[in-house]
Amino acid sequence: MRMYDVILKKRRGEELTTEEIDYFIQGFTKGEIPDYQASALLMAIFFKSMNKRETADLTMAMVNSGEQYNLDRINGIKVDKHSTGGVGDSISIVLTPMVAALGVPVAKMSGRGLGHTGGTIDKLEAFNGFSVELTEEEFIKNVNNIGIAIAGQTTDLAPADKKLYALRDVTATVDNMSLIASSIMSKKIASGADGIVLDVKVGEGAFMKTPEDARALAREMVDIGKHVGRETVAVISDMDQPLGFAIGNSLEIIEAIETLKGNGPKDLLELALTIGSNMLMIAKKAYNIEEGKKLLLETIENGKAIEKLKEFVKAQGGDPNMIDDLDLFPKAKYKLEVKSKRAGFISKIHAERVGIIAMELGAGRATKDSVIDLSVGIVLGKKRGEEVKEGEVLATVYANSKEKGERAVEKLLQEIVISDSYIETIPLIYEIIK
Repeated sequence: MRMYDVILKKRRGEELTTEEIDYFIQGFTKGEIPDYQASALLMAIFFKSMNKRETADLTMAMVNSGEQYNLDRINGIKVDKHSTGGVGDSISIVLTPMVAALGVPVAKMSGRGLGHTGGTIDKLEAFNGFSVELTEEEFIKNVNNIGIAIAGQTTDLAPADKKLYALRDVTATVDNMSLIASSIMSKKIASGADGIVLDVKVGEGAFMKTPEDARALAREMVDIGKHVGRETVAVISDMDQPLGFAIGNSLEIIEAIETLKGNGPKDLLELALTIGSNMLMIAKKAYNIEEGKKLLLETIENGKAIEKLKEFVKAQGGDPNMIDDLDLFPKAKYKLEVKSKRAGFISKIHAERVGIIAMELGAGRATKDSVIDLSVGIVLGKKRGEEVKEGEVLATVYANSKEKGERAVEKLLQEIVISDSYIETIPLIYEIIK
């Protein structure tokens, strides 16, 4: 088999066989196929696309390019959750303790943030001493003992995806449904869960900007999951404004804790309940979404969710006392208010730009080597559709540089749009695809 022939075949728009896809992924991962030939095939795929079978085969070829977690030693139906990324998205920290408190094992691999999107691993490290570096034995032991473990993705998990993504990033071939879907699903499948619930974000602060694109990606990933025997559900949710009020690592952890104590933002809780209820349904713990939401809310009301969070944090070396004493979290030196210049209704919060402002404060990474400041960020005072008076606080900036903080205040005044009137037309949850 020659790589030249594989490239030519796809360039003509023909369907690649399973063997040809395996040949490409194995050869590229081992360094036997050069970057220039891999780039040529990626460009051919970009323009000629792949069908569902090809996309599933590409996914499994990437899964088989490295190690796979075997979670057979974990009791029960293991359900994982993945978000396509957004601003203020602390859903994993809110929902996993609730789900685990109901007896569903949560064995989750998570990533770090890059750019305007935050990463669950970075947020969890706001707990003093918290470790995301778990051996496979520790990972399985924690899930069996307390029902939950969240670890960083290892470099040996779907290594072909990491190599391919680096190439796609510099050859303008990122934005292709088959390539995006196979990239996400290869890591989820290699992580070993029995079922997967996907939170596909849509809007200005998301990778998918339109409901049509989000729906297409969700359907592609659900089809891959079904093709390889993993029950998969996708929830399409709004990211046209930040989720919740907090943006920044410690600030989002504090908001997640408050949510588990019954004091969180409505949108953050509602999305967590929707995703969590689908996890319960896959695990056969609930018959429908309504029953699932009821069970999850009970874990907040009876305190079991917050206790589960404490167990989880302690098991991974973190300080559970921080959950009861929020003053123990890292604090920024400066706190600056963003005050409205006029009265009206908030008609737009530019999610991506607000995320970038938080990143510039130090809450996110401009590059993979950037060091995150866990204490900085933004807390919104109002959300889209809410009435605001002149001089009222629109947001609070937390900064460790007064200059950066003042710059953030000025920028936020441009990114929070106030109009004379506003009628909400954007739903929190667009659709659930199964």
